[in-house]
Amino acid sequence: MDHAPIIRGDGALEIIAFMLSEQQFAVRTTSIREIRGWAPVTPLPHTPPEVVGVMNLRGTVIPIIDLACKLGMPPAEASERSAIVVTSVKGRTIGMMVDRVSDILTVSAADLQPVPAAAGLATTGFAEGIFARDKVMICFLNLDAIFATADPESWDSQGAV
Repeated sequence: MDHAPIIRGDGALEIIAFMLSEQQFAVRTTSIREIRGWAPVTPLPHTPPEVVGVMNLRGTVIPIIDLACKLGMPPAEASERSAIVVTSVKGRTIGMMVDRVSDILTVSAADLQPVPAAAGLATTGFAEGIFARDKVMICFLNLDAIFATADPESWDSQGAV
């Protein structure tokens, strides 16, 4: 599976940046379908801890994942500033709960630096690299790698991701 970042012809990456536990992360905009404000979700019994619940998105029930929890961070607390980033991974629609969306950016692919091996995310393949922007480090995530351990056939209305 190729995890190379999608780079525009001019050597730029278009990314959406968001906050998780006061840390900045980003994913490529091409993987994002929409960004929604926080809305209550329906919890389901016997789901993994990162599955917050499910929501109805224009007639389709989609799982909502606490991305912080999925990345091994403390679970997020939903608030009015929280957002649901709706993405398509392996042909399935998933909502990722984030603390807040901070920006949509175009960054130079040359500024993408490798994740240090000691950072942990490098060994999992969850991060494609790190950007430094305005004295802040932004971790560039690989959604395919994050959700690779899930069986796409189980991504149904039961919320198993």
